[in-house]
Amino acid sequence: MEKEFTYPIGRVLLGTVDAVRSAYDRFAAQPVDEVDLCDGDTGYSPRRTTLGGSRSVTGPGTFYGRAQRTLTFCPSDDPGWWIDRTDLDEQLMTRVSIRNVWTSARNIVLRSGNPHNYLRMAEHIIALRLGMGVDDLVISTNSGDPPLFNRSSLDLVEAVESAGIVERDEPARYVTVSEPVTFGGDRGDFLTFLPPENGEKKLRMDCAIDFPSVIGKQRIVFDLTPKNFKHGAFARTNASFSQMLTVKTVGWLMADMRNLGYTRDNILIHGKRKFHGEPRFVMPGGGKALEPVWHRATLDLLAAIALIDRGRFVGRVVSYRAGHTLDVRAVGLMEKHHLLVPLE
Repeated sequence: MEKEFTYPIGRVLLGTVDAVRSAYDRFAAQPVDEVDLCDGDTGYSPRRTTLGGSRSVTGPGTFYGRAQRTLTFCPSDDPGWWIDRTDLDEQLMTRVSIRNVWTSARNIVLRSGNPHNYLRMAEHIIALRLGMGVDDLVISTNSGDPPLFNRSSLDLVEAVESAGIVERDEPARYVTVSEPVTFGGDRGDFLTFLPPENGEKKLRMDCAIDFPSVIGKQRIVFDLTPKNFKHGAFARTNASFSQMLTVKTVGWLMADMRNLGYTRDNILIHGKRKFHGEPRFVMPGGGKALEPVWHRATLDLLAAIALIDRGRFVGRVVSYRAGHTLDVRAVGLMEKHHLLVPLE
């Protein structure tokens, strides 16, 4: 018998109660396509962790595809994740934190100090903090433009695995939300954060999307584990066929498009009735291609949760049709309203 996944709305901190309830009804009516839950240990170290060595990855720039960009993952003695722009001699490192989000309009951009001290599309990198269970790390880069890969973030995952995750002589810190809380968006979307069931040190995600294209309605429920995260890290970001057509034609007129490194291999392009290229994560029997919802859950939403710098977030997160802007607003409001508390 299939498990029924239902959740309380809790306190509504953004949007109207009526709009949130209406969105909840649509979410509840959407069937679950895939479930992957675990009993007991999720596979993450109970100790605080860093890397055993440094590893670099290189690829074409995301926003300037003609240039090769390199990221280096390094061990850190300081708590948390840090971005070190080695090309900016006088700038301090930027902590990966909700406090240092510059914008989330199209992607998450982190910045501190000098306006040039930033890293764009940080979400596909910082999601590894929770996905891999690495607490302390430095991301070294000589550009604010990260590399883009045909295998999405899998190259980054393998670099961290190669460096080795090592334990420190300190227990890991866990944080959760003090009460059920919901954030409603302005397009029938919402996010709900709930404490963990029975105080478990586990993050369960129920993520649903709904696109007016071949992607359609998709929903997955899973417990975050290193295995599930590595699976999701192979899922590429998506762009509509019209967006890709704009990039390849008149995009040279637009500063944020003229040098984009997007190709049919590193981006999933979707049209009204078909994908332009081969989608990943196709369900048995030629069913839905769940690549978009896995990308949304593990490389977009999880990245926003990783901006909580107090510790590893545990609990339950429910997402319906949400995106970067609502993700970041929700995390910021939880911090502002003192809703993030240590797990007792």
